Amino acid sequence: MDNFTNLIKLSVGSENVETLIDWQEMRRAQSADGLARHVTRMWPKREAEIVAGGSIYWVIKGAVQCRQKILRFDEVIGEDGIRRCAFVLDPVIHRTHNALRRPFQGWRYLKPEDSPPDLREGLTSDDALPPEMNQALAEIGVI
Repeated sequence: MDNFTNLIKLSVGSENVETLIDWQEMRRAQSADGLARHVTRMWPKREAEIVAGGSIYWVIKGAVQCRQKILRFDEVIGEDGIRRCAFVLDPVIHRTHNALRRPFQGWRYLKPEDSPPDLREGLTSDDALPPEMNQALAEIGVI
């Protein structure tokens, strides 16, 4: 059994992995340490399990398409005085085999055994069909 857990999160506004990469590169350029962060309201209760080797799996256009290792969690106090959690992310984004997911709010825990595997190095997709067609076929129960 693995001694870590992962998170899964919708990448709202991303059209594909490249737009997620572009957005994070812009944000990393604005950070003092050059690391991307995703800020959320809730702090994971299973923090130790996540930083022990976990990743955040990004759902883009209805499918998990990539992941990033979570390095740590930083406290962020917003202008409104509310404490938030910043997921500090490794800059390397690993493409994964696509795994269809329905929309959901916030983030969720994702067991390692339920996490899609990484693609072989050099591959950008595991699908012969465009993601939109795969999603449509999944919604009507064909795949």
